[in-house]
Amino acid sequence: MHYRRLGQSGLKVSEISLGAWVTFGNQIDESTAINLIKESFDQGINFFDNADMYANGEAEIVMGKAIATMPREELVISSKVFWPTFKGPNGRGLSRKHITESINASLKRLGTDYVDLYFCHRYDPDTPVEEVARTMTDLIHQGKILYWGTSEWEASQIMQAYGIAREFGLIPPTMDQPQYNLFHRKRVEDTVMPVTRELGMGLTTFSPLYFGLLSGKYNNGIPKGSRASLDDYSWIRDHITPERIEVVKCLTEVANDLDITPAQLAIAWILRRKEVSSVITGATRLEQLDENLGASEAYGKLTEIDIDRIFSCLGNYQE
Repeated sequence: MHYRRLGQSGLKVSEISLGAWVTFGNQIDESTAINLIKESFDQGINFFDNADMYANGEAEIVMGKAIATMPREELVISSKVFWPTFKGPNGRGLSRKHITESINASLKRLGTDYVDLYFCHRYDPDTPVEEVARTMTDLIHQGKILYWGTSEWEASQIMQAYGIAREFGLIPPTMDQPQYNLFHRKRVEDTVMPVTRELGMGLTTFSPLYFGLLSGKYNNGIPKGSRASLDDYSWIRDHITPERIEVVKCLTEVANDLDITPAQLAIAWILRRKEVSSVITGATRLEQLDENLGASEAYGKLTEIDIDRIFSCLGNYQE
């Protein structure tokens, strides 16, 4: 496993990490999730991503049970705040009230005194950015979080948060977590990356396989037991279009020529970007975990000719 600095901070994270979205508390049972976390750690992953609203908090509970028997000082644990977590008008957003309630609840579910990374899961137009930055700075001073960052914020919003933090002597965001993959790349490459590069922020990207499409699993239909087959994730089916499947089939040929899987190709393509500190992956089986981890070595196989072939497959398609 290779490790990268989180932006210009001194923290090092595994370039491939394990996330809890969709899988933990939903798609897989508790014992499988715990085994995946422990096996990930044994294979070098040190960064484990979570959020307060994943499976209504169950994902954090499951992760908490796993890390209870692991060396906490070696782990980088993240969570997020924004989406509704309790009833009432203050149950969502980035007010000091909701952030405070959310971090305390997350720490309790995770069974830890602090999280290493704490993301603002979305931008909140109802809360002044100064209030957000000041609350995050206070949480860092209290030892409840070590670094704070943004997720799915626009480049201008990231700049605003960083500028306000500097203006008022507060701690600025260290990282951003955008969706970034072969299909969904235009916004990140055109606007987010230039800003985070300038500010020295690291990117921890999610959905590297575009909800599983880039793995090739949907090339011949929707397999039973896959995410797209689940009623709660029927929205994924809307993304499975003939146009995208043709692109994936082309990418599969490129992967086959490199003797790697389509999933490894998709993750390796992201890892080629120095702006990316870690690619957050998901897994429901140990075999998927091993496949994802293989992308670290696959990244070294990519040549400029391979990159050209990838873009040829994509054509003008990008989101």
